[in-house]
Amino acid sequence: MSLAVASACAAFMPAYAQEVASTPGAAATTDPAAQEATSPSSPAGVQTVVVTGLRASLESSMNLKRNAQGFVDGIVAEDIGKFPDTNLAESLQRISGVSIDRSIGEGSKVTVRGVGPDFNLVLLNGRQMPTSILGDRPGRAYDFANIASEGISQLQVYKSARAETPTGGIGATINVITARPLSRPGLQATVAVKGVHDTSASNLPGDVKRGGKVTPELSGLYSNTSADGRFGIALSASYQERNLGYNVASVGNGWKGPFRGDENNWGTIPQPGTPGSENITNRPDPSDVYQVPQNLNYAMNGIQRQRTNGQLTFQFAPTKALTTTLDYTYSENKIQTRRQDLSAWFNFGPSSSTWTDGPVAAPLVYTEIINPATSDIAMGGADFATKTANNSIGFNAAWKVNSDIRLELDAHHSTAESKPDSPFGSSNVLGTASFSRGTTSVDFSKDLPVLSIQGADFARAPQQVTGSVFENAYVKSEINQVQAHGSWKMLEASELKFGLASTDAKNRSAFSVQQRDDTWGGATKPSDYPASMFHQESLRQYFDNIDGSENPNLFNTFYTFDFAALRQLAANVTGKPELYMPKQGYTTDQRTQEKSKSLYLQFNTDWDFAMPVHTSVGARYEKTDVTSTALVPIATSYTWLSQNEFAVGFGTPSFTTLTGKYHHWLPSFDADIDLRSDMKGRFSYGETIGRPRYDQLTGGQVLEVQGRIEGGKGTQGNPGLLPVKSKNIDLAWEWYYNKQSFVSLGHFRKSLENYAGQSVVVAQPFGLHTPVGGAYWNQAIASGCAASDTTCIRNYIFRNLNGRPGVTRGPDDTNGNATGSIAGQPNDPVTNFQITSYSNQKEARLRGLEFNIQHMFGASGFGFQANYTKVDSGLAYNNASIGEQFALVGMSDSANLVGIFENEKWNVRAAYNWRDKFLASTFDGAGPNPQYVEAYGQLDLSIGYNINKNLSVQFEGINLTDEIRRLHGRNERQALYVEQSGPRYMLAARYKF
Repeated sequence: MSLAVASACAAFMPAYAQEVASTPGAAATTDPAAQEATSPSSPAGVQTVVVTGLRASLESSMNLKRNAQGFVDGIVAEDIGKFPDTNLAESLQRISGVSIDRSIGEGSKVTVRGVGPDFNLVLLNGRQMPTSILGDRPGRAYDFANIASEGISQLQVYKSARAETPTGGIGATINVITARPLSRPGLQATVAVKGVHDTSASNLPGDVKRGGKVTPELSGLYSNTSADGRFGIALSASYQERNLGYNVASVGNGWKGPFRGDENNWGTIPQPGTPGSENITNRPDPSDVYQVPQNLNYAMNGIQRQRTNGQLTFQFAPTKALTTTLDYTYSENKIQTRRQDLSAWFNFGPSSSTWTDGPVAAPLVYTEIINPATSDIAMGGADFATKTANNSIGFNAAWKVNSDIRLELDAHHSTAESKPDSPFGSSNVLGTASFSRGTTSVDFSKDLPVLSIQGADFARAPQQVTGSVFENAYVKSEINQVQAHGSWKMLEASELKFGLASTDAKNRSAFSVQQRDDTWGGATKPSDYPASMFHQESLRQYFDNIDGSENPNLFNTFYTFDFAALRQLAANVTGKPELYMPKQGYTTDQRTQEKSKSLYLQFNTDWDFAMPVHTSVGARYEKTDVTSTALVPIATSYTWLSQNEFAVGFGTPSFTTLTGKYHHWLPSFDADIDLRSDMKGRFSYGETIGRPRYDQLTGGQVLEVQGRIEGGKGTQGNPGLLPVKSKNIDLAWEWYYNKQSFVSLGHFRKSLENYAGQSVVVAQPFGLHTPVGGAYWNQAIASGCAASDTTCIRNYIFRNLNGRPGVTRGPDDTNGNATGSIAGQPNDPVTNFQITSYSNQKEARLRGLEFNIQHMFGASGFGFQANYTKVDSGLAYNNASIGEQFALVGMSDSANLVGIFENEKWNVRAAYNWRDKFLASTFDGAGPNPQYVEAYGQLDLSIGYNINKNLSVQFEGINLTDEIRRLHGRNERQALYVEQSGPRYMLAARYKF
């Protein structure tokens, strides 16, 4: 049956306490320990199985794997309303081949068998769910942080393809199953309370800290059925608050370059024999590749989150042959963020540096010589909030026509919407600075990049407001889906499954940016901002767990402020309050609609050989029409605002519409053989597709609002993109050597084609003119300014050419340098833009091994789980190569080790999860450069005690070893991102009625 039907089919089955499905055609069925492997909806052989406790949960998960058709793993709740982990993604990472990405200290997105989050399909009770994430507006990845685990009965991970499986998951299709009342006759109810102490919330500046040290979580579940078993109602709800923090050191705008050692360009270090070359130690060789940092930022982030989940389910079975289900699911995730930061920007003037060896060299120490000390020590603040809400209403009817034929109809309307939840927008920054920065160094030799600044004098150069950015972003995804499925038992040991579906998926991604680029040298004057507005802080304490923070050269003093108060003051003193709020409406609005029709046939047969064989052969047809409409702003000007800050001016936006379409036949074949009564062999071949990200599909060319001396950047989608197609082969051997123990070894291969290659082309959209290289620029060069000395060039233009077309001089800054704007003129050079677009041009191959063992030591109560996944591809990123490259992102080895103990009173679980280094992106803030996430391991602990049969208490500890997260570029010394957070502790009480 389909993924959505099984919950309705529950009425055909005897009572059982926990549901586990064995095929992707069943949303909720009987425990697999007691079912036929060929059909989760078969009433034959069903027994009453009560799943309570950790060991029973592991046994049920093992039986799901054992009795499944194809390659399926899963996790089953320990009891009603009690899932093994507080976060579903963190539960999923215990499964071999599944790795997770973390956000604000908990699991968010999943990668399966080396295939990234955008290519894994998530279903709720068999239904495709929409996604919306403001941090990744055009992505397809599902954010598991939106779903609380308390109302979940099980997770199923389908790793192999079958005709009845919906398309979209190349790595896996993940089905999240909630409770159904007719599956558990009678009254079932639980209530739980929990206190959460996140230590990361305490290690923050005062202007960033949010809320108390301990936050509450409440959850409950009620399920009941009528005496005759025909009517049932279930209600689950949870509310969770969490206060946390994380502190980050980052080269957020990437590393400039890469350059060859013999290259002479803006940003390169001096060539041998030229002035400044004597200040270089271990200079990169002529053929080596190197990069220089564009900036360094330390940011302290305080977060408050409120997560609300609820589901209401009605079931009615008017006859034994017909069951209807109506359900509504709601989730809401509200996040408030405060941030304070300290940063320094490099303008690539005179420098000294010490380097690692090549062929990919990185600076151990990079110093920019600034004299006099008049550059900016930048300190910014942010205060914004977002809200994500998910709504889903669905109806299901399952009809047992006779003993051989079953039919099902399922329909749902689901939405996911993310939007600002603050008058200050969905993201913002208010910049301040003291213009007293002299020679500036960064030591990259340790995990933490260490910033050193000479000449800082906050008394001589008080802090003042500089630039600002206010963004409003919006994402809404909507899915309307109707599915019809059927099964027909025939020929004694065979079954024909068939179905069709219609899916209408809409995605809207919109944003607007209010950015003051003309004030980075100061919005007004320092005296407008009383010293009492700023609060002195010490930096070192917020990174004390990262190697390098002990360096005595660390610039340790910075100032924080109340964002709302300073924003209001800046709005008042500038007389431009509208520039210190988000824009009303959206200037970029991208909308994509995908209409898909599908049908499938699947034939399952049992072969009564000496070694019984079970096979499934099928095909699925999928046809999709894509329509993409985009409202994009029309660029009108390119203006020079400060040393390396340019602004793109925009006029009235307009809509454009583009279309695309594709269709696929997707064959599949599964076979498993009972080598012995306790041993299985499996084989699977199937073809699957994964649809492109929405930013790859969206029509319309979007230019970034900020540019640089060398030009600007932009993006453009392609609605004609085909989905990625994968041909998958799976092999496995499994030995279930006792009731709760097994060992398995699997091998998988994926041959992928039609990957959307990200390419950057240099274009000149809208014919925008730049002052760089124009008449005013050339006059300044002729007067004696060096081409690399943008301060000299700007001073010359403002002091000698003020009032000329495009030249508007402002007041001198505190350093005596002229400020103002210089707009490109008709005879100036046309600005180059690096436009990122997409086309189907890439192929890849994946192969891997999965090893699993689960062992319970008899009746002792002790046991363990362990798994290891090895993934390999021939597409490794070449760090020594310059230019765009295609490589698989998210691919990494992973391992888990879980030890358990359980008896009538106690249950203990210690879980260590490890993920090896992986490539997260082939682009950073500067262009085509790699971003590597370094290997990460985390230890979690859970201890429970049953006071009596109804009341239990539980302690949980997350990230007990206080691990840090770190990303680097082409060389490990090229730090991109280093994060310190902290352990999280929880104490809960749960009562079961």
